[in-house]
Parts: sequence; C-alpha cells; structure tokens
Amino acid sequence: MAVPPREPDSSVAEHADVLTETIDGLDEALAAVDMFDQALVAGLLRPQPAQAAGLAQFAQAVTGTPVAAKVGEAAEKAAAGAAGEDHFIALAAARTALLGSVHDALLSRIEEATGRSPGQASASDPSGQQAVNLLAAARSWLSDLARCGWRGIDHDVVSGAAQVVSAMLADPDLRRLAALLDGFAAELAASCPGASLDRIPARRWADLWSRALLLTLPGAAAVSATGTATGRLLPLGVDLHEHATAAQAQVHAVFEPADGTAPRLVRASVSVPKPDTVVGAGVWQLLRPHMSLLTAVGEGRAMDLTGMPITAEGDLVWSDEHARTGEPADAFATARVALPTATVSATAPLDRHPARIAVPVFLEGFAAQQDDCALTFTLAGFRLAVDDDRIPTAGPLTPLAVAASGACIGLLRWDDGTFSVQPLAVETTMRKKAVTLHAGAWAGGTTDKNGVKAEKAATDAMAVLRERAGRLLRK
Repeated sequence: MAVPPREPDSSVAEHADVLTETIDGLDEALAAVDMFDQALVAGLLRPQPAQAAGLAQFAQAVTGTPVAAKVGEAAEKAAAGAAGEDHFIALAAARTALLGSVHDALLSRIEEATGRSPGQASASDPSGQQAVNLLAAARSWLSDLARCGWRGIDHDVVSGAAQVVSAMLADPDLRRLAALLDGFAAELAASCPGASLDRIPARRWADLWSRALLLTLPGAAAVSATGTATGRLLPLGVDLHEHATAAQAQVHAVFEPADGTAPRLVRASVSVPKPDTVVGAGVWQLLRPHMSLLTAVGEGRAMDLTGMPITAEGDLVWSDEHARTGEPADAFATARVALPTATVSATAPLDRHPARIAVPVFLEGFAAQQDDCALTFTLAGFRLAVDDDRIPTAGPLTPLAVAASGACIGLLRWDDGTFSVQPLAVETTMRKKAVTLHAGAWAGGTTDKNGVKAEKAATDAMAVLRERAGRLLRK
C-alpha cells in the first residue's frame, strides 16, 4: 500500500539524506567490540589462540586513549588466562567507551538531520554509601562468568548471583544493580547449559555483563544532579515495554519552562511488576494508578508541573503531587510547533549505547511503502525503515494504519547498521475520514470495543490471582 507523497515540510525530511552517509570509524569500533564479545563466548579461563588474537585487536582499538595502557595489560593477562577483577573492569570500560563513541557519532548525525543542538553533560551526585562487600561479591560472580564463558555456564555458576541479589535488594542504593543482576542471572539460567545452545546472544550478554561490572564500582550507580521543573508538559507519545513479569510506560514530551527559557525534550517513566496472564491493554490497569500523566495522555491533555524533580538527562522523577491536568493539547500540534525548537538533554556516561537511542521526531510528506513484509517511509529520496514490531497491542495503532498514514510522530532508533522509526502516533484516513491514532490512546481508559474487552479480561485475571493469593495467605 502506498500513500502519495506531499511536499516535505519537516527538518528530518529535508536533511534525511545525512542518515545514510558513512560514519568514519563506526564499523571498526563495532568490529572491535565483536572481537571481545566472541572471546567471552568461549570464556577466558583457558583462552585459545583465536581469542588471544581477538583480545589484542580489541586493545588496539583504544590505542592513543587515556586507557590504552591499562587495556593493553588487561588484554595480555586475559589472553594468558590470568586476568583478575581489575583486568576485567578495564576491558569492560574499554568496551563501554567504544560503544559510547558509536552512540555519540550516531547522535551527532541525528542532530544534523533534526537541526537540534546537543545537550551538555552533567556531574553525578555521589550521595549514598554503598556496601563495599556486596559490590565485591557481585564483581567476583561476574568475573567467574567471564572465565567460564557463555558456552561454559551451568546452573551452579549462575546460581552464585542469588545470595548477592537478595542482599542488595534491601539497600535502595543497590537496587539498580540488583535488578540488572537478577534479570541477567534469570536469562542465563533459562539458557543453561550453555554448551547446548545453538545460538548465543553474544552482544546482548556482553552488554549486560560489562554494564553490571562497571556498576559494581563505588559511585558508578550515582544518579545525576536533580533539579526541578515548573511549566507546561506537552506529551508526544507513549513507548510501552511489556515483558512476562514486568511492564513499563515511558512518555516522551516537550517541556515548556514557566520562565520562558527554551523548551526541552523530557521523559517520564513508570514501571510495575505484573502477572504473565495480564497482557495487552490490561497492563494499563497496573500502570495507570502510579502516574496521572497516563490519564492525561489518553485524554489528549497537557499537564502543569510545579517543582517536579528532573534529572540532567531529562528524566522526570514523577510525583503526582507536583502535577495537575492542564488544557487540551494535540500531540501533532506539539510535534509541528514545539518539537523542532526543543533542546536535547545530555546522556549519562554509562547510558551511551546505540541501543539506547530513541529520539522523538516528526515526519510528514513521506510516501509509505509496504514491500515483502517490510514497511518504509520515503522522505526526499531516502528510505527510512519503520519498526512496526514495536507497536504495542495495548492501543488502537496498528501497522496497517501506519502504512496508510501521511504524518507520524515516532522515535528514531538505530539497530544493525540502519536507522529506523518506531511509530508512536499517526495521522491517517479511515473510512474516508481523517483520524489520529496513538499507541498510548488507551493509557487513561477507553470506550473502544477491543480495549474494553482486553481490560475486562485483565480485571478477571487479577481477581482470580487475588483470590488465590488470599487463599494461600489464609492457609
């Protein structure tokens, strides 16, 4: 299905061609990361010649940087099977730095395409005393993983994280690391034994391993300095993440400060645990009570903020007591008028990773084309892939509606060497009538037949679970 193109009037459409230009050094940086990741597959207890060669080339990728000497030594020790915790930390830091450089290069290209200026980095707040012994225990477990490698994991090795995670969960300052270790260990446990795996997610597991290892360093998990936000919040759309036992809604918005300074892009997130029987539109029932912003999004309204905590990275630390529902606010009006002038917040050092890129953009004047099950938008001769797999079932937005659209609010992402857009909302035509469809339209409740049916099913499932839980407690 194709939609006739209109004259492009967005900055992304005018400069989309820069997204196709080669970025010097990007392929080399990713290749170096892959070499290290492959070394982790077989493990670093008794490295083979191919692993040693890969580690040497990985170390060469940071030649001329302040960490070159430490990484070179760590690579030599690892290649000899004699690496200790400090060496693993150096290797994890180098890997993170390489991916951070890729992240920065891609964001620079996006900034060129959108015409937005980059944010300024900020210092972290090192408040809070973390338990050194628990951090050391976590480092020890992660080092054991590196030695045995993904092919060598078994339940005995993976279960070593259980006691560490249990102890960490009691400390609020360690819960970020505890959640990461818990999820990582659960994923590894579900894949044991590693020797029987047909395919190993080398990049993903190395991402989790290196991030967790760096978070065991004192102060690494410190949050950035937090300020306050007073002004008007104009939602653009909701990015919903749903897993078997958890769900998260992240609202992307433009914030207009009351003092008249430049608007900025911000995010507000809420996460909840969930039963695996609650799916689709039912997850809104779990998320909705924790953030009034979701109701405002569903009703198409702005919110007025007073003293809302906000990090330097643009994340609102949401508290309903600092917000009240404002006037009606059309997301597409916000995208056309406010989004082009909104400034971008800096990214925290440990969050600099290509997979973390999710930049709000407004696209208009494109031709949507469906070919071989792949949907693309063509803007000024540039074909941009549409990641319709990320469209949640918990809303009225569908891939078919996106394919018939003429304007789109989405998140610009990068994966496997290409840019793509994840639709959050579209303007389209249904039954000869112009309509707007939002992925988060049901966030605050709905009268839509499919949405009501899904919410009723979720309500029934929760009632059954509560009854069973009550029965267990009574016993």
